[in-house]
Amino acid sequence: MMRDYPDEPAGSFPEPPRTFTDRESRTVRVEVSGEDDREALVDMYVDFAPEDRAQGIPPSRESAIRRWLDDILAEGCLNVIAWHGDDAVGHATLVPDEHDAYELAIFVLAEYQGASIGTELVETLLGHGAAEGIERVWLTVERWNDPAIALYKKVGFETTDSERFELEMAIRLH
Repeated sequence: MMRDYPDEPAGSFPEPPRTFTDRESRTVRVEVSGEDDREALVDMYVDFAPEDRAQGIPPSRESAIRRWLDDILAEGCLNVIAWHGDDAVGHATLVPDEHDAYELAIFVLAEYQGASIGTELVETLLGHGAAEGIERVWLTVERWNDPAIALYKKVGFETTDSERFELEMAIRLH
């Protein structure tokens, strides 16, 4: 399936690593994930609230979480993690598809949502992707997920397909 992408690039985005203060006055670092970060991500996803799971991800059982992380932490994927102290509180990933584009997914623990961490994660991941030469990024989002849709629009994603159960959105980085 060929996707539509905006004709013009969205603009520039910050690259990791970076630190910011969220709306709850917490100091949060966003860094490229490393080999030593896997267990922190497993812990984060084990704690993930069931109501925040969408489209079957993240998985709910630890064994399934580990298998899923094998896929999205694989070579060729780009990942950034939001850290509050020593705890992973958010994670965003770009996974290559068969059409030389990347699918974006983002996850933020419930107690950290609504504090600008999601926006910072997406912007930093897109900056990392642009620096790595990625041109096209897409995602799907449930139609009723108004906060996520607003975030994606704010950073420059455009709706490219609204014919299905979910919206498909895309952005051009270069």
